[in-house]
Amino acid sequence: MHLPPPDRTLSPRTGYTRAHWEAAADALLAAVEPYATEDRALYHLPGDRTSWSGRLSDGLEGYARTLLLAAFRRDESALQRYADGLAAGVAGVWPRIEDRGQPLVEAASIALALRLTRPLLWDRLDDGVRQRTAAWLGDALTAEPWPCNWELFPVTVGGFLQSVGHEPEASRKAIDRGLERIEQWYAGDGWYTDGEGRAFDYYNGWAMHLYPVLHAWLADDSRLLHVYGGRLRTHLADYARLFGGDGAPLHQGRSLTYRFATTAPLWLGALTGHTPLPPGETRRLASGALKYFLERDAVDERGVLTLGWHGPDPAVLQGYSGPASPYWASKAFLCLLLPPEHEVWTAREAACPAERADAATPIAAPNWLLQSTSSDGLVRLHNHGSEDVRYDPHYTRLAYSTVTAPSPSYDNSVIVGDDPSRTGIEPLGVGNGWAASRHLAGGGARVTSVVLVRGAAEVRAHLVTGARPGTPVRVTGWAAAGEVRAETVPVFGLDDALTGVTADGEGLFVALARLTAAPDPAPLEEAASVRVEAAGGIHVRWSDGSTVRVDLSSDAVRVAGHA
Repeated sequence: MHLPPPDRTLSPRTGYTRAHWEAAADALLAAVEPYATEDRALYHLPGDRTSWSGRLSDGLEGYARTLLLAAFRRDESALQRYADGLAAGVAGVWPRIEDRGQPLVEAASIALALRLTRPLLWDRLDDGVRQRTAAWLGDALTAEPWPCNWELFPVTVGGFLQSVGHEPEASRKAIDRGLERIEQWYAGDGWYTDGEGRAFDYYNGWAMHLYPVLHAWLADDSRLLHVYGGRLRTHLADYARLFGGDGAPLHQGRSLTYRFATTAPLWLGALTGHTPLPPGETRRLASGALKYFLERDAVDERGVLTLGWHGPDPAVLQGYSGPASPYWASKAFLCLLLPPEHEVWTAREAACPAERADAATPIAAPNWLLQSTSSDGLVRLHNHGSEDVRYDPHYTRLAYSTVTAPSPSYDNSVIVGDDPSRTGIEPLGVGNGWAASRHLAGGGARVTSVVLVRGAAEVRAHLVTGARPGTPVRVTGWAAAGEVRAETVPVFGLDDALTGVTADGEGLFVALARLTAAPDPAPLEEAASVRVEAAGGIHVRWSDGSTVRVDLSSDAVRVAGHA
């Protein structure tokens, strides 16, 4: 992809400016055009993979997600091509929108694009095409979504149809119904679960916040914007900490092939005025993520986004991932709605949280602890509250980072017997430098876990109860990650292979761990002195002299001191 020369004056960290975002959008749009059908209603992108929704739905997905990119770019020549495709699509090419079907997802992108570009696209269509488009979209108002972020797709369609005076009452009902349903998943402090349970991931930003805030902003609804904009502002204070100094987002959760869609909520906060972040920090975070992926084979030799994280990678795909699925990344170009004179483009880039100082940040709603180190820009997520067994291992491991991916060998796990299961995760709290949880493990055993962090060092303790006497237990740490050093050493209850056994069905297992890219780090054993009492008390003295005590039982975890 050809981009302008870097501007190190305005953007000393990434070199990226608005011109780079424009060039990236133009290149992505140009690259997909050869894959449009003759009538331009479908975009069949290259690759031998078909999603579980089938080729026709995949072609609609290609149209809808790249139309959204053209809408953010406000490219009139591109929009005219999409207008031709729209006319053909609603004349009978596109599948109908039905309950829990993929066309409902794509209808939201089409509706949002039409709403954003009304003078350039919708208002220039002839009446027949407008009527057929409204009728096709209208099925989204009553289609039953999956009970998750899908509830917001009828909201988005309803917002557009309401704005053009089509079925206003049905549109209002769809909007009210969807917004009411997501309330049951609001966990507080700016965080949502993606449906029932405890599935916390990037759907918070690129769906649960994006659609309600955009709807409220476009509708100029001050009441809704106060509610949803306020939640977004709170969320972004945590969200900014999910990016490494190299621009990488945390490698956790599902739909990771959407890549720099992770930047959408950052731009949304700036667009609507609901962000705690300085404008230079917003651009640094977002441009860092775009640059990170463009420099790591996110696009192939044809300029098409691949199905993967860096290059092609089936490990991050789901059954719904089709050839055009990565173009959900189009949401990143929401930034182009911000005019060139906006301060988010004119401010000098500022350091992101991972660059400024070491930090251990507890996030109560998902029961996460974020650990970052400024010497190498690494961010680690200690997961003591998020799970979705449908998409293991991207939810259920004990830790994730910006430089590692879940490994087939069960990194960051407690393996009881030969079973690495971690289900029924029960949060036990987070605090200053610590996080704790309890979960069900193999053979019906329960594992109570606590992690303490200081700098790059971690003390991990696991109390296993309810296992058969003599059950082997293995503790794993970080997976190897290129030049990044991953270390785990035994402290208590473990041999050099990080294995131990339960006595009378119970056992306490403690290890020191570290993931670091810092040059010449001191030996890990020097990072902390750990003493374990027979009753489950754990005393930790960090290398800087600060101390912490943990009392660990199968019922509770109590932490005192400065973790």
